[in-house]
Amino acid sequence: MPAPVQSGSTANHREYPCAVFVGPTLVFATDGAGLLYVFSIKDTGLSEAIGIYHLPRENDYRPFKLHYCHRSSPTTAIAVISSKVPNRNGNSDSGSKRQNQTVFDIWAVQVNLLSLRPDGFPTPFDVLWHHCGEDVPTYGSFQPQFNSHILIGGTVYADPSIPTPAPYEPSPSEIAPIPRANENLDESGGCPSEPQKPPPYSWSQTPDSVIVAIPLPSATSKNNIRVAFSVKAITVHVDYQASTSIPIPRYSAKELWDTISPSSSLWTWDKSAEHSYGLLTLHLEKQHEGTRWMHVFAAAGTQSNDPQDVEVPETLDPSELWQIRETLEKYTASLRDGSDASGLGLGSGVPSLASGEIDEEVDMSVGRKVYLTWVAADGAKPAWFNTTEQIPFQLLATLLPGVHATELPLVIKHNLDGLVFNLKASTTEEPLWIHDSTFSALAFVLASKRDTRFTYIVPGKAVLSFEGGGRNRGGNVYIYRPAAKKDNWAKQSILRVDGGEGEALLGVGGLTNGAGEFIIVCLLEGTLVVMKKI
Repeated sequence: MPAPVQSGSTANHREYPCAVFVGPTLVFATDGAGLLYVFSIKDTGLSEAIGIYHLPRENDYRPFKLHYCHRSSPTTAIAVISSKVPNRNGNSDSGSKRQNQTVFDIWAVQVNLLSLRPDGFPTPFDVLWHHCGEDVPTYGSFQPQFNSHILIGGTVYADPSIPTPAPYEPSPSEIAPIPRANENLDESGGCPSEPQKPPPYSWSQTPDSVIVAIPLPSATSKNNIRVAFSVKAITVHVDYQASTSIPIPRYSAKELWDTISPSSSLWTWDKSAEHSYGLLTLHLEKQHEGTRWMHVFAAAGTQSNDPQDVEVPETLDPSELWQIRETLEKYTASLRDGSDASGLGLGSGVPSLASGEIDEEVDMSVGRKVYLTWVAADGAKPAWFNTTEQIPFQLLATLLPGVHATELPLVIKHNLDGLVFNLKASTTEEPLWIHDSTFSALAFVLASKRDTRFTYIVPGKAVLSFEGGGRNRGGNVYIYRPAAKKDNWAKQSILRVDGGEGEALLGVGGLTNGAGEFIIVCLLEGTLVVMKKI
């Protein structure tokens, strides 16, 4: 490719050059200055461009970044690119924060392979569709089973021809607190005379089990605890004679919300020396796997006068389940010394085992906050895609470029862990994300890597975290292996990417060589590094 001329203008910033194979001998390559070249690779000698393309624009070539390509037919190739432009909705007011905001155009362009000619004259792209957003896509690919493109980035990617509705601003009356049954908010006056009493237990569930955590005084002996399971009910009796600030829960053949398997259910007693309360944990095995329980007990949340039938909301974060012990200790302390007990809840989301070992602010910043957008092959919104349900999530890793996988894995941050979700086709022809595996404490260990440049997953092998390198020091790659279900430890490795010359890492890709061996190729500033047997 000819070297582009670097102008002194700051209006257009160059992009990194990129090359993508769209066939065994056909390559799309960009120069970072606004041109895409099509090369037919020869067995020997240099290859000349058989086609040159640019974005349709009257004045100059706009630099763009090539994200991915795919063949829509034997004679047609589709490329998805992005280009940076000033925000069309920028406010002319000098005091507005939006006037300097930038948006990115996302283009799907079509190249007719039968029309390629080595004449050397740039021609405008044939644009299939055009979307825009306020960030460059972190990941994108075409999913043929859904005939749609998937775009993942720090913003949603909308069709600029469709007006975006203004966000709804609720009135003060609409954000007022809603009273529960038999509750009079006017009488409370906003200043409760006594601290709020915590619930008698906390609970969480998985598709096949329900876990109930009941706080009891630490002085309770295991011999004084009696627990019995039946198909429809449980019995919990605790023989504790000393006086307590709160009553000890007592359940006698208490009917459950649904049936359980008594032979597979069990209970444990954690008598903590550091706390004034221990935890009696009930592990209830669901008889109907996949059924989501609304409550633990059938009478919970009803008009029953039994104080044990209070409505206890489900703890959606399992790591917060055991925080009811700390909640109860704060409550009893406030009753004892009159301290403020406001802000009580079911915990901060960090297990007590990890307290003091992590930095919450650092761990919350691990990964990237992204949105997922689906775009049909013709640029329209797929019938099954609901734009109102575009909820952001924290992305830790995407598929290693160059790896041809039958499924699309994404690693999502959940507390300290990394959950691997795979995209699969469902019977309704809609995308279905299935949780396949978990990298325990992956977010925790990634939080300690301050120079991370790329984080990818190789399906069935490992998560790879690459350092950027540079600044007179080399970079490393941290390899995290998946652990089996019953393993207490997961394997990890550290490898040097370069020889210590201090070159910055520019890109990473994976491929299978002629011998059928999977290798990883790392592009540095002046070196190409090949890693084997990962």
